[in-house]
Amino acid sequence: MTDKQQRVLTSGEVAKYCSVHLRTVIRWIQQGDLKAYKLPGRGNNRIEEKDFLAFLTSNGMPIPDDFQVSKPRILIVDDEKDMAKSIQRVLRKEDYDIYMAHDGFEAGAQLGILKPQLMTLDLSMPKMNGFSVLKFVRNQSEFDNLKIVVISALDNNQLKKAEKAGANASLSKPFDNQTLINTVKQLLEPVNTN
Repeated sequence: MTDKQQRVLTSGEVAKYCSVHLRTVIRWIQQGDLKAYKLPGRGNNRIEEKDFLAFLTSNGMPIPDDFQVSKPRILIVDDEKDMAKSIQRVLRKEDYDIYMAHDGFEAGAQLGILKPQLMTLDLSMPKMNGFSVLKFVRNQSEFDNLKIVVISALDNNQLKKAEKAGANASLSKPFDNQTLINTVKQLLEPVNTN
């Protein structure tokens, strides 16, 4: 899961994740080994993610990939490679998975593959500028949860325009390292709590 939200599983889903028969899961529930609740009127069992993970851990069973906690992914989009590397150096110290794209088209392709939680975005790029990237991203429902930090040398009016176009925050170049770190942490806070 990319958004790390708690979810509710059916007993059938638990059976698939554990590679066991559905009756085995029902027996775990009946014996009190796996915490579950029944839906009113139907009697179907539901298991909260936290209870499923606790069951796996207490029984020495592997955690499925869908439930592995991973570091937040950040895509840095800037045509100036030195600037992109500078942003990368600052954010890598905070233990994020960092990826780079050097123009808007490359950013579009990377977004679909990487599904990052946050993107830093330069506004002044050849071919497809940052405003075009913002428009593209904000028109795609699959990127609704993507946080965008514009980092640009353009004036304050352009930074405000970027925020109106969908950026979550904006910073002027040259940026202050600690301000960048604080901005990213604040935007990624819900991702980091689980």
